[in-house]
Amino acid sequence: MRFTSIGITVAIIWNKQDGDTRYEVRSAGNTRRLYTNGVFHSQYNPASPVTGSVWDLLLLPAFFRPGAVRRVLVLGVGGGAVIRQLNHFLQPEQIVGVELNPVHLEVAREFFAVEAGNVELFLDDAIWWVKQYRGAPFDLVIDDLFSDNGGDPQRAIEADGRWFRSLLKLLAPEGTLVTNFGSPQELKCCAWFADERIRRRFPAAFKLTTPLYENAIGAFLRLPADTIELRRHLSAWPELDVAKSRCRLNYAIRRLKMGT
Repeated sequence: MRFTSIGITVAIIWNKQDGDTRYEVRSAGNTRRLYTNGVFHSQYNPASPVTGSVWDLLLLPAFFRPGAVRRVLVLGVGGGAVIRQLNHFLQPEQIVGVELNPVHLEVAREFFAVEAGNVELFLDDAIWWVKQYRGAPFDLVIDDLFSDNGGDPQRAIEADGRWFRSLLKLLAPEGTLVTNFGSPQELKCCAWFADERIRRRFPAAFKLTTPLYENAIGAFLRLPADTIELRRHLSAWPELDVAKSRCRLNYAIRRLKMGT
């Protein structure tokens, strides 16, 4: 099936019906997009790894300290777009991805080509996986755990104190936690705002947004950081330097403060 959206021909190149769930991979030029019950889960274009949308926001906090990102944990692989981005820009020593949905892993491997020598994928319940993990800590943890609720994405677990503490146990002493929230309001309800003990564990915290999506990304750092440092590191890459015409980044970042 082919259809046109804003002058771009979009083709459904793969689909699968599993009970009440329909999966589609659509192409738009060189771009691959994963949809589950119409919910847009992942997008990646190997010729243009920056999407200009919400997936970039999961990647950007890694550039506060890019040289320190050696071990990465991705909770909620989806199509694996952020894994491809991490390997394109930073090539960490190890990326571990945990995904509950076997079809998403199938799509990530076949259509998003996420498999690489430094990537290890687990088909598992990420919430359970986090609780039982006893291995080495991670420099970067990306929490992108969403489920489908009547065609609308919603977080699969509340980002309360218990969940933050579980993730802290996996995070290196100088690590960064990146969490995807469905809206800025949902971010303001998370444990960083509600629990002073959590705030003390993360001396720097930021909100990243894009005008294209309602999502808000929380970046929680265990070391002090500022956006000048972030932009200096981003400017080393033409694709990430907003001063360059080829840069497709479309984001805003603000430091989190109580009462804002």
